[in-house]
Amino acid sequence: MAKKQQPAGDAARNELPGQPGPVPPPVAEPMQPGEPLPPKQDQDGPETVSPTGQPTGADQARVAQSGAYLTTAQGARLPDTDHSLKAGARGPVLLQDHHLREKITHFDHERIPERVVHARGAAAHGVFQGYGTAGEVSKAAFLAKDVETPVFVRFSTVLGSRGSADTVRDTRGFATKFYTEEGTFDLVGNNIPVFFIQDAIKFPDVIHAAKPHPDREIPQAQSAHDTFWDFVSLHTEATHHTLWNMSDRGIPRSYRMMEGFGVHTFRLVNAAEESVLVKFHWKPKLGVHSLVWEEAQLINGMDPDFHRRDLSDAIESGAFPQWELGIQVFPDTPEQTFEGIDLLDPTKIVPEELAPVQPIGLMTLNANTKNYFAETEQVAFHPGHLVPGIDVTDDPLLAGRLFSYLDTQISRLGGPNFAQIPINRPHAPVNDMLRDGMHQTAVHTGVAPYHPNSLDGGCPFLAGADMSAFIETPVKVPAASKVREAPASFSDHFTQPRLFWLSMTPPEREHIIAAYTFELNKCYEQAIKERTLQVLANIDTELCEEVATGLGLPAPAATEPLTEPDPSPALSQMGGTWPTDGRVIGIIADAEADLDGVRTARHAILDSGMVPLVIAPTGGTLDSDGDDPIPIQRTYAAARSVEFDALLVAGEPQAGADAYGARYAKAGTAQPPQAVDPRVLLLLTEAYRHGKAIGGWNGAERLLASAGITADEPGIAVGETSTAMVEELTQALGEHRAWDRFPANL
Repeated sequence: MAKKQQPAGDAARNELPGQPGPVPPPVAEPMQPGEPLPPKQDQDGPETVSPTGQPTGADQARVAQSGAYLTTAQGARLPDTDHSLKAGARGPVLLQDHHLREKITHFDHERIPERVVHARGAAAHGVFQGYGTAGEVSKAAFLAKDVETPVFVRFSTVLGSRGSADTVRDTRGFATKFYTEEGTFDLVGNNIPVFFIQDAIKFPDVIHAAKPHPDREIPQAQSAHDTFWDFVSLHTEATHHTLWNMSDRGIPRSYRMMEGFGVHTFRLVNAAEESVLVKFHWKPKLGVHSLVWEEAQLINGMDPDFHRRDLSDAIESGAFPQWELGIQVFPDTPEQTFEGIDLLDPTKIVPEELAPVQPIGLMTLNANTKNYFAETEQVAFHPGHLVPGIDVTDDPLLAGRLFSYLDTQISRLGGPNFAQIPINRPHAPVNDMLRDGMHQTAVHTGVAPYHPNSLDGGCPFLAGADMSAFIETPVKVPAASKVREAPASFSDHFTQPRLFWLSMTPPEREHIIAAYTFELNKCYEQAIKERTLQVLANIDTELCEEVATGLGLPAPAATEPLTEPDPSPALSQMGGTWPTDGRVIGIIADAEADLDGVRTARHAILDSGMVPLVIAPTGGTLDSDGDDPIPIQRTYAAARSVEFDALLVAGEPQAGADAYGARYAKAGTAQPPQAVDPRVLLLLTEAYRHGKAIGGWNGAERLLASAGITADEPGIAVGETSTAMVEELTQALGEHRAWDRFPANL
């Protein structure tokens, strides 16, 4: 059964997302006993199915805590949980204290082993609706027209630990669990369509190289260090993925504005048992958008939870993120190639100009998790969780993942019964004959968990193809010797990186050059820098020369011939216009501003599906004595430009009384009184430097001029009314940034 869509309009909107609980708390500690509060409107949990996949019909509230009083795990009510049982007030703690032992023992085991990769994640519930357009190539029931399937999606970074920051330069995981009626299907992908390696046997190597140095456990959650660049410069099959990571794709603006890819080539089978090869794509409805590097660095310090907060706030405010699932389709030939591209090589893409992405369904995330540990942390994905109509290929990286994911879940989640954890439970009947093991919560019946049997009436029985059985595609395997080698077609490591480089616009190329320069300057060993420059020379001469200049090293000549592939415009993030749902606009104002204009702007922004945050000298409200006070969400002291996608200035707000450096360093060394608050100037200059839209009315051009910004520049709008300015900012936001503000030498 699909997740319920939240109501549209005002009922689904929270003008200021981020409220921690369903009701505001009192100032004093509540003393009157009452039942646990319900979840917030934006929250949902796993479907209430049994450990064996049977719908229970139980209210979700009945699988959470219940009762007004604190109890032990066995339900005995407790009079005290603040004091250990002791022999006298000052005496030793007694071994008899069962509550102390239960409470501490459980705490000692609250954490499960962290994921080796993808440890830091954020997740949400949603629904997938099939378009029916995949029917010719796949018999998977959840892809049929208008079929709605509950999903759970987890986004993540690859390298960092759970305590790292969101906006580091890294590959992102994009894993989707489809709870289909034919069993669970997991599409375990990334936001980059290629991988570092071609064979899973090298996965420990690339991760060991990318993780912090083992002697000091630094640096955390980044690739700007020697071991990473040592590996990828020696192992040039990693070049394509590395180039994507050094591009803007390595620092997404939001999970909501991030593409997803299945990475591997999969096989689809239709009802006539005809097969095709495909690559899966998730296309965000909001378009693909990224942070600029300085912006990401500021966010990592100011709000390391930026991406997970953005995702949950968007859902809470009713701006439900959406992605279309699409496929590139190729003939299933014995060679498993397309237009000369080896489809089994996970370091290669097929340009969309050669094989267009065909939409097959729409995913909407419409509910946040109720409990991070129970859902986001315990969810277990596996590329081998397949359903009839979807099969794997002989990609050597995928083959290793089919083993590794299952093995990892058994270790991380404490045993083989991880599928019985509520977030992992299938929504299809389960009769697997698997028994016992740690954390077995299903109470099985019968005496014959084996096949065939007669004591249990022969149950469970085997299913045929007519009963939606999963049957592997009978692909012919050529006679061959056992070897440890790769196909010859895997040896081209530079044509596709050059294709990616040639497909970038000048500003995007400048960002790639800056990323390589930054990362390599963080390396200690000169030899690694020189070796990486040789790799870059085999991609593009200008790329190599510009990075070499930043490193103060000579640029080597290419050792491989530079090919001239046709650029793929689909690889660039620039050139389109996109919806602005959930974008955040900061409105800078004070008590002397045009407050009617501020009110009008707030309502116009909300009506456009965006989020207005008022920034003022102090907290509280503007026009507190009026009939319609304006709530203040940020103060000059607390705001930073990276929180906002655009800024709107109401006139010439005066400086705050606290605008001096002894209290707030970002105010500089200025002392009050001042005409312009230096923190407001910092907001404006940073936003301008990052290519963000800025607007104002009622004399705002004078404040902008103080920040060195003129009204005739790209992405700057100054007018007579706040309504007109909101319209202009919305139009500018559709292109994500004022790209003309980024000069390019290339």
